[in-house]
Amino acid sequence: MFIALENLFNGGIKSVPLSYEFDFSDHEFGGVFPFTTPVKLEGEITNTAGIVTVSAKISFVLETCCDRCAANVKLPFEVEMEHGLVASLNDEENDDYILVEGMKLDIEELTSEDIYLALPGKILCKEDCKGVCMTCGADLNEGTCDCRKEIDPRWAGLFD
Repeated sequence: MFIALENLFNGGIKSVPLSYEFDFSDHEFGGVFPFTTPVKLEGEITNTAGIVTVSAKISFVLETCCDRCAANVKLPFEVEMEHGLVASLNDEENDDYILVEGMKLDIEELTSEDIYLALPGKILCKEDCKGVCMTCGADLNEGTCDCRKEIDPRWAGLFD
């Protein structure tokens, strides 16, 4: 979804409100498609003294599996988005600003990028998830298993 920003950059208007819902059900993360509900974006794009910024809050629910125990997880997230926008760059290697080519901003792509950058490296059902037994596969969050841990034969004498 593109937002025309020519009037904003030229000073014709001071702000553009943002209120969108995106369907990211076809976006993959970690081998699954975790966006089963719409991603919501609320905020605005403003021109304050010639500086154009986009400020918004992204809200969504991630439905996936715990990385330790494989339990189903539904985690609500809120991501703050704040970026400076420019119509042209003097230094092409400058990462401080987003170049808005043709005075049009792809707000859906920017939202998607911010979500993926904000997601944690590991998704856990709870902070202290114990995972599963490496031998029998029992969920260690529900209790201990009866497996006996194999001892490295070099250390066996210490456990007799």
